[in-house]
Amino acid sequence: MSTLTSTLVIYTIVGACIGANAASTAYPTKTVRMVVNAAPGGANDVLGRMVARSMMDGLGQTVVVDNRGGAGGNVGAEIVAHAPPDGYTLLYCTSSVVVSPSLYTKLTYELRELAPITQAALFPLVVAVHPSLPVKNINEMIALAKKRGGLNYGSTGPGSMNHLTGVLLNNVAGIENVHVGYKGAGPMMLALLTNEVGMGIATVFSAAPHIKAGRLRALAVSSVKPLPALPAVPALAAQFPGFETSQWHGYFTTAGTPAPIIALLNSHIVRALGSPAVREAIENGGGETVGNTPQQFAAVITQDAQKYAKLVKISGAKVDQ
Repeated sequence: MSTLTSTLVIYTIVGACIGANAASTAYPTKTVRMVVNAAPGGANDVLGRMVARSMMDGLGQTVVVDNRGGAGGNVGAEIVAHAPPDGYTLLYCTSSVVVSPSLYTKLTYELRELAPITQAALFPLVVAVHPSLPVKNINEMIALAKKRGGLNYGSTGPGSMNHLTGVLLNNVAGIENVHVGYKGAGPMMLALLTNEVGMGIATVFSAAPHIKAGRLRALAVSSVKPLPALPAVPALAAQFPGFETSQWHGYFTTAGTPAPIIALLNSHIVRALGSPAVREAIENGGGETVGNTPQQFAAVITQDAQKYAKLVKISGAKVDQ
């Protein structure tokens, strides 16, 4: 059994045996710090702040958002991994945290040093092309890629969920599309709109307005079923069973934090995620609200860490921190 799996199993057993109310009278007694491993103003930051405000009412304490972007989210993750295990330091991050151990040659923390609280939301991706590319669906794209020996596709950088979705698509479709990494969603979207790159893999939030305006053509989404934001766009899973990649958002605290505190945090965060305002913000961003248990989130982490480690290996991507 791997170290990560062992840690997650321990949390499952302890969480099942100890009641959530055991520590509620002693926690919290001071300000809670929520580290958001992204710059202010982005989708992560906005959602993190909305949940933090909602949590304050239930916890009876201030929840301060601390933006710590950089190094693919690893700066913020390291802070929480090395914090005291008392539940006063939380991490709100994306699924990059499960990719980093395979992608970065040097990390100053380990995934097992983070304790899962809940998966907040799923944000699937969309394969989109410039209208000048002569393809109208995923089959035509695959046929053209085989004819040309591969097409260029843009992503938000090496090891990003966009990049790894392209790697998985290459693998299941038997094509050799070439990755072109950009420094973020903005530059990648600009390159796609100006036809600097003919195809891109983007979040639904960033691509949907351009798709609806006819500036881009959507071929498929990476979710298991069509999305409300793009209902006419088929899911890749319909053609390639089991195909699914989504950039998820989730909450962690420091490993070793007592299970009753994690359970208490889970209850308040899940309640906040269920509020109409937060749900609307997630759906407007092309996402789906989750709000599961620490044990369910732990299972997702284990599965995704294995899945994306394989894709990183296939891609050959490595990043020095």
